[in-house]
Amino acid sequence: MREIITLQCTGCKNRNYTTTKNKKKGSERLELKKYCPSERKHTAHREIK
Repeated sequence: MREIITLQCTGCKNRNYTTTKNKKKGSERLELKKYCPSERKHTAHREIK
């Protein structure tokens, strides 16, 4: 079963992206490098609840 999660920018704390992840396989928090429009650069985005 897949779960919808929200990704939050580590720099400006804006919630920019949503994605899905497999609930059974990944229990740790997801962290991806994505583009932040408010900072206008690629930053790390972490999963929030």
